[in-house]
Amino acid sequence: MGTKFAGTEKEVRALDCYIKLVRATEAVNARTAQNYLAAGLSVSQFGVLEALLHGGPLCQRDIARKILKSTGNITMVIDNLEKRQLVQRVRDAEDRRFITISLTDAGRALIAEIFPHQVAGIVAEMEALTLAEQEELGRLCRKIGLREGGDSKRR
Repeated sequence: MGTKFAGTEKEVRALDCYIKLVRATEAVNARTAQNYLAAGLSVSQFGVLEALLHGGPLCQRDIARKILKSTGNITMVIDNLEKRQLVQRVRDAEDRRFITISLTDAGRALIAEIFPHQVAGIVAEMEALTLAEQEELGRLCRKIGLREGGDSKRR
């Protein structure tokens, strides 16, 4: 189902495409979320753990940039992960204002257990497309995400 908006052809086409993009994203996210939801993690908490698993210790600003969230939101997400002893904050010895977030052993074990299942779920979802279609979709999404006037620093 596309838009019922009675605008110009250009507006209707853009809205229809946008609606399909958002609905597809939401559907795939809902189907692949089961692994981290079963572990009691939100999508943002999963994103933080995954960023730390693959990026090593990071400051909150860099984590926020990687998972496309505000620094204020990331503070709350990290607070909750810290309460569960999945991450820890470490102050820099030379500049105590600088805090690095890192995985605890429990956090590393949890994300190491969940992540392969997440990858398998995403691979299964993407099998609806041929390899060439996956590459084209990736190219098109990147083109939209890096569009002039957009926030290209987040990509």
